[in-house]
Amino acid sequence: MNRLLLIILLDPDTYIYIGWAVLTLLSLLLAWLFFRRRHSSHLVPRTSHLVPRTSHLVPRTSLFLLALAWAVFLYGTYIGFSQLEVRHIELAFDDLPPSFDGYKIVQFSDVHAGTMTGRRRHLLEEAIDSINAQQADMVVFTGDLQNIVPEEIEPVADLLSSVKARDGVFSVLGNHDYPMYFKGDEFEKYEKMGLRMNIDEQLGWTLLVNERRFIRRGNERIVIGGMDNDGATERFPQNGDVQQTLFGVRLHDFIVMLEHDPTAWRRKILPHSHTQLTLSGHTHGGQVSLFGWTPASITYHESRGLYQAGKRYLYVNSGLGGVVPFRLGTPAEIVVITLRRNEIMKE
Repeated sequence: MNRLLLIILLDPDTYIYIGWAVLTLLSLLLAWLFFRRRHSSHLVPRTSHLVPRTSHLVPRTSLFLLALAWAVFLYGTYIGFSQLEVRHIELAFDDLPPSFDGYKIVQFSDVHAGTMTGRRRHLLEEAIDSINAQQADMVVFTGDLQNIVPEEIEPVADLLSSVKARDGVFSVLGNHDYPMYFKGDEFEKYEKMGLRMNIDEQLGWTLLVNERRFIRRGNERIVIGGMDNDGATERFPQNGDVQQTLFGVRLHDFIVMLEHDPTAWRRKILPHSHTQLTLSGHTHGGQVSLFGWTPASITYHESRGLYQAGKRYLYVNSGLGGVVPFRLGTPAEIVVITLRRNEIMKE
C-alpha cells in the first residue's frame, strides 16, 4: 500500500490533478457562499444599510485570491514549465592552459525523465536541440536523470543519446538516480541501481563516479572530475570522495568538477582541493522565484546561478525538469560556459 502511494505521489501528473481538484472545489465553495449570501440578502430588512460597507470586502478579497491562485497554477503548469533559457557566461582564470582559452562547456541538469515523456517530450527535444546548437567542446550533465526508476529513461533515450560534443558528454549521479524513492526490497533496489549505472554508457555518455578524465590539447590538459552525490544530510546519498575523484591530478592542473549537490562545494570541494570550477544542479532554482527570492534559498546557501570564492567558481544550474511540473519565475536552464585565460597572464 505504501509503495503504491509513493508511486502515485511521485507521478508528475498527480500534482496537476491535485491542483485542478483543489482549485475547482474552492471555486465551487466560493460560488455557493456567494449564492447563499445573495439569497439571504433578500430576506434582510432595509435597515441593513446600516451594516458597514467593509463587509463587502471579504467576498471580493476571496474572489481576488482565488483568481490569483488559478492564474499562478495555470501559468506555472502550462507556460512557466515550458520556458527555456540558454544562459551564456565567460569565466577567466589565471591558471587555464593557453590551449583551452575559449573552451566551451555546456551544462544541463535534472532532466527527471519521467516528467519529460508523453505530452512534455517536446520540451526535452527543444532543450537538446539548443544544447547541440552550441557546438560545445564538452557537454556535462549534473545528475537526476530519472524520478524513481531507470525505466523512465527509455522513452526519451533516443533524444538523450543525440547530445554530442567534440570531447564527449560527461555525467554524474544525483539523489534521484539512486533507488531511494523506490520502495522495493534490497535485491530490487540493487537491480534498479545496476540498470541505472549502465544507462549513461548506452547513451554514449561517460559516467564519472568519484573519477576523473583528462582532456588534452597538445601537451596541455584540463581535468574533468565527477564526484558521486554528496548531500548535506542523511536524507540524500553521501558518497562523494574528493581525494578519490582527483587521484593522480597534479597541483597545477585546471579542474572542472561535477557534483550534483551544491552544498558539497563549501563542505568538501573548496577545503580539500584546488578545483577552479564546480558545476552543480539539484535545487532546480527552487522552481519558483518571487522578486529574486526562491524557496531553495531557505535550505541552500548557493541555490541558483554563479557564485565565487576568491578565484574559484560554482555554478548551480536550475535544471530542465522536476518531479512537480511547475515553474514560476525560474525557467528551465542550459548554461554555456566559455573558459578564458586571464588577460594579464596572456601578456
